[in-house]
Amino acid sequence: MTSSAVHSTEETAGRAPPASGEYIAPAPRVSVQAFCETAETAAAVKSAGEDRRLGKVHLTVKMGGLAAAIEAYGAMPTPNVILLESEAGINILAGLDQLATVCDPGTRVVVIGSEHDDAPYRELVRRGVNDYVVGPVDTLDVVRSICGLFSASEAVTTGRIIAVVGAKGGVGASTVAHNVAWMIARDLALDSVVIDLDLAFGTAGLDYNQDPLQGIANAVFQSDRPDTMLMERLLAKCTDRLSLLAAPATLERVYDFGAEAFDAIFDTLRMTTPCIVLDVPHQWLGWSKRVLMSADEILIVAEPDLANLRNAKNLLNVLKASRPNDRAPLYCLNQVGMHKRPEIDVAGFAKAIESPPLAVIPFDSRMFGTAANNGQMIAEISAGHRTTQIFRQIAEQLTGRGEFKKPRGSFLSPLIRKLRGNRAAERRRAS
Repeated sequence: MTSSAVHSTEETAGRAPPASGEYIAPAPRVSVQAFCETAETAAAVKSAGEDRRLGKVHLTVKMGGLAAAIEAYGAMPTPNVILLESEAGINILAGLDQLATVCDPGTRVVVIGSEHDDAPYRELVRRGVNDYVVGPVDTLDVVRSICGLFSASEAVTTGRIIAVVGAKGGVGASTVAHNVAWMIARDLALDSVVIDLDLAFGTAGLDYNQDPLQGIANAVFQSDRPDTMLMERLLAKCTDRLSLLAAPATLERVYDFGAEAFDAIFDTLRMTTPCIVLDVPHQWLGWSKRVLMSADEILIVAEPDLANLRNAKNLLNVLKASRPNDRAPLYCLNQVGMHKRPEIDVAGFAKAIESPPLAVIPFDSRMFGTAANNGQMIAEISAGHRTTQIFRQIAEQLTGRGEFKKPRGSFLSPLIRKLRGNRAAERRRAS
């Protein structure tokens, strides 16, 4: 067993669901065996095994607690992680001493204890306990503990993956993804990579004014598992902190992929890059669904019309149901206020979705058109524009660096003031 710091009771008791700034890095491909005393703990561990962050973990759950673990490992090798539940009143220190005699070196141990345990934390650490969690535990407690063994105790970067997808084609999801990634790299000073997953029609190369000879296609069609050196060769440098894995944007071949086609690429980049922004095309295929399900944060980009409302609601419902232990996906409204276009107002859209948008990006054909034609970001052509500030605030929210605040002087303010004035005048006439 290995030695590490142990959480105190105050740190582990009553842990809440993930907050907007919390990031739980996924666990690597390891084996975990749990020995539980109660059916409630066993159910929580089994539920944790279905979480996306433990998707590569081989998890087995057995009953019997510490005694069953000692008996089992006397005849078989130990896994990478042992999860033990101890009942109040048993001599856990003596049990851990006995377990150490049958435990392989390097095995990590997590103990789920009781608030009535009287074993000193220092003694638990001396016996190689890597984490101590006060029960009763829920699904997220188990996920946090197992993932924390590999993200907090090792000097390995585990990058956060942010997936941006449009509720409908042509809503500007790629533009939002590229500008947000630029803000993450420039203003938040996080080394970032943008991956254009629309291999046939991707625009990231145009938006960043890059024409790389290699990109995502060279990685996904690689016969061997991509390694860090290969990924470094394929990345095009946009700025000191921002790199691009561009799409070929050619129709010379058909881009049909299996569901797990991009897994190895993402795993490799996670080890070296703090933030990975995925520009996901508006498709619903096995691989695109898997990309969204496995992302750490999801941003859906929609326009204020009926088709976008329906699609955004469907996406949100499916993703929420499939990711119960993650923060709900976020959405933003783009191209709002287009001249002479009938639109669903922001309040009505939010009421139907049952949550407010993360941001409302006003329509500005001149500014966005100039940026697209010049291969520039909005911040490069209009640093002080309110849209630039909106992109920064989206970046802060998606990376857990800050809470989103609506910019002062919203473009809707004149209309809102006019409506309020009309209602006030009607009340005065009625009185």
